[in-house]
Amino acid sequence: MAESQFEERVININRVAKVTKGAKRFSFSALVVVGDGNGKVGVGYGKAREVPTAIQKGMESARKAMVMIPMAGSTIVHEALGVHGASRVLIKPAAPGTGVIAGGAVRQILEAAGIKDALAKSIGSPTHINVAQAAMKALTGQRRPDQVAQMRGRKAEDVIPPGLLAAYRSTEAMRAVDS
Repeated sequence: MAESQFEERVININRVAKVTKGAKRFSFSALVVVGDGNGKVGVGYGKAREVPTAIQKGMESARKAMVMIPMAGSTIVHEALGVHGASRVLIKPAAPGTGVIAGGAVRQILEAAGIKDALAKSIGSPTHINVAQAAMKALTGQRRPDQVAQMRGRKAEDVIPPGLLAAYRSTEAMRAVDS
């Protein structure tokens, strides 16, 4: 089997027990994130009787759910808030060299996506799956600089700061070369 080009991380494994007449039957669920380290990331959830099978199912689910994240250099384009259930995740861009300042599921997702500089705060319910889904909504809810300019009926240079626009364009050019 070929070596995978994706970075695969397990966020959380949960064991549940079904109590039957004879005994307790254990089952496992795995929350997994898969990313290529270049702006493409997906979150998956797998359930099975054994841990490795649950992780494998989660990986397959995450690969199917992968999306491209707009990036400006090594950070995100703009501040974003994602909401899923009672969980809220606020993600902010950071200056180069800051690193990923986030906890739990959000940190795993940002690192798998290849985002090297960002600030994040998880607010509300700490449930791993809700936090992961909220983080994905925050990342996918970002607008690209050219979309914002088009919505406002102006040129991108008039709307977006020059440094951010240059970083975004260089990142997009690098992605086009890699494809």
